Amino acid sequence: MTTFVITVPGTFVTELPDASLATLKEKLAKRHTDVSRSEGLDLLTLNDDGTFSIRLEVDATDRYEAELEAARLVSTALRDAGVAAQDAPIGTPVVTGIDSDL
Repeated sequence: MTTFVITVPGTFVTELPDASLATLKEKLAKRHTDVSRSEGLDLLTLNDDGTFSIRLEVDATDRYEAELEAARLVSTALRDAGVAAQDAPIGTPVVTGIDSDL
């Protein structure tokens, strides 16, 4: 298994309540660990125009599986935070770091 740092972009179409933002960060916090922190990456970046980037770590056998898992995790966290899919569409996940013993 390899640890991938994945960036998932998206846009909040409606304003995100503070409680939903806190829940979102809480749901994803365990996916923001050593590799991300050592690289100085923030878990969540919010921009004034409603766009966002979420960076999280995923253990997977390859890049494809890591990107799929990251999209699933972000979608689930948004739903758990009370954000409907149409209110926060996500873009294509991208590998932005790899930590492997190879």
